[in-house]
Parts: sequence; structure tokens; C-alpha cells
Amino acid sequence: MDKILVLKGIEKLLETPQNIVITVHTNPDGDAIGSAIALYHFLKKLNHQVKIIAPNHFPDFLAWLPGADEILIFEQDAKTSRTFLEDANLLFCLDFNALIRSGSLQDDLKKLEIPRLLIDHHREPETASFVYCYSDTSVSSTAELIYELIAFYNFEKYVDNAIAQALFTGIMTDTGSFSHSINRPETFEITAKLIRFGLDAVRVHQQVYDTFSESRLRLLGHAISNCMLVFEEYATAVIQLSKDDLQKYNFQIGDTEGVVNYPLSMQKINMAVLVTEKKDTIRFSFRSKGSFSVHELAKNHFNGGGHKNASGGSVKTDMKTAVNQLISVLPDYKEALQNSI
Repeated sequence: MDKILVLKGIEKLLETPQNIVITVHTNPDGDAIGSAIALYHFLKKLNHQVKIIAPNHFPDFLAWLPGADEILIFEQDAKTSRTFLEDANLLFCLDFNALIRSGSLQDDLKKLEIPRLLIDHHREPETASFVYCYSDTSVSSTAELIYELIAFYNFEKYVDNAIAQALFTGIMTDTGSFSHSINRPETFEITAKLIRFGLDAVRVHQQVYDTFSESRLRLLGHAISNCMLVFEEYATAVIQLSKDDLQKYNFQIGDTEGVVNYPLSMQKINMAVLVTEKKDTIRFSFRSKGSFSVHELAKNHFNGGGHKNASGGSVKTDMKTAVNQLISVLPDYKEALQNSI
């Protein structure tokens, strides 16, 4: 459906005060939390009752965002979360393309007999589950789409510092500090507009990236020094972190954020993979440079997907089997990896 028609449909649903719940994907990142908080403040200005419910905890380096302390964590307080869901008459789903991506929340979301609205930038959205899908895979982040929604109303009228900080956090984190997914001039135009409004971009960057704990920094050093495998013939580097590794360095949610990007700084490495062990599941985080699509690799082999240069996946097995599975498929992509430009 045409994006303007979708925005008009959303506008129609928001004409009168609603009880609204905003939710995000499991293991929410900077784009998910930034988008949710920006939408939260905007909807409150339209006189709606709004609650953000996240499936599980988000990283501490996002806790400074104005409104983050209002986010309800489903896995921590399912009873209260369900009360808000039962009272809601409108649901916004941000930064995920299918209800299964909402993790522990998915069963409750599927039961809701209220309009579900999707705002997302991932491929292959599950359109049948939503009354409206505001989806665009060409944008850098869901935060850009939230900006477009607010701009449809009148950005200058509704923007404040809390919204500007949240939007910038979403764009900055989902582009790796503007190092990927930035093929549209609009990404920079939106950022410039936020800065002209008065956003302190340097401060936001420091709040997100310069707040490492000692254990997080030591985990990063351990990951690169002791846990990285390099496969030059496939232009690939793999970092594997076991449960023991994470426990040794007092792992907190968000501590592995950005680790996968470091191997891409090496010459002749066009794909980096972070493999982490979580309970009975092995999670993959894929990043690539140039034309190589990690989305296709994650989708075809690891029950995942995402974007061309940034995707994720998972398998239910042990670490050794998972890494061997990854290594076994690399020959199929050898030429594409070597020639990624």
C-alpha cells in the first residue's frame, strides 16, 4: 500500500484518544528503544494514553533516554503487562517484521482483537497480522519511519528534545554510527534537522558508546584476542563467545553490542559473524561490507534474516555444532564473499 495512504489510515485511527501499547522485538536495540520512546512522546502529545512494553530487558546504555524508565518489561512483570494489553484498543509494533520476533510477547499479541499497526524497515513483513504496515526496507532504521510519521503531522510542532534524542539514537545505532545502511540522503537530512533543532549529537553518542563498564571492555578484548577465527579464503572472521566466556566477564544485556563490527575493520574481511551461546540457543549476528547479502545467508541457513549488510539468526544446538555448520556453508559463498564490493 502507498505510504501516504497508510499514514492517512493511521491518522484516522488516532483521531480520538486511545489506550495505546507500543511494543518492540525481543532483545531490543537502540533503534527499537529509540523508535518506541519517540513514538511514545509524540502520541502523548496527541492526548493518547500510552505504554511501552518490551519483551525483555534492553541495554543499560539506553536507560538514560527520557521515558526509558517508563518501559514495562514483560518477562519481569507479565501480569501488569497483560493488564495494559487487555485495556489497549490500539497496538503499535516497532522494528520487527513478524509477531514471532516479539519473543515471549508473541502469544499475547496474537490474541489481541484490536488493530495492530506495524512500523518497520526489515524485509518480508508479515502483512496479514497487521491492519496497517508502514514498511520501507530502503530506510536506515525504524526511527526514520517514526520521523516520517511525526513529519506527516507537523514535525516542528511536535518535536522536543526527548523525541530528537530518541530518533537520533535509533538512526545512529542502526547505522553503526553512520557506517552502513546510509544510502539515502534523507538519512543525513533528518539528522541535520534534528541538530538544527538543538540536538546535542556528541552528547548522545557519548551516552551510548562511551559508557562501557570495565567488564564489558575486557570482554571485547577477550573476544578479539582469544575467540576470533579468520578464514581468509572466505573473507570472513568469526567470533564465538560461550556461556562460560560471558559469565567470566559478568555479561549484561548489551555488552556484546557492536562486537561483530570490529573484524570488518580488517583488510580483505567482507563478512563478520558473532556467535553467542544463550541457554539452549546459539545466536548469530552477521555483518558484511559491500554487495554481499548476509540476509540471504541468515535466511537460508540460520532461521533468520534482516538487512543486506546486517542480519541475525539462531539455531538450537551446541556451540561447536553451530560454528561447524557456519563453516560448512562458507564454500558455497566463496566467490560472492571474495568479490564483495
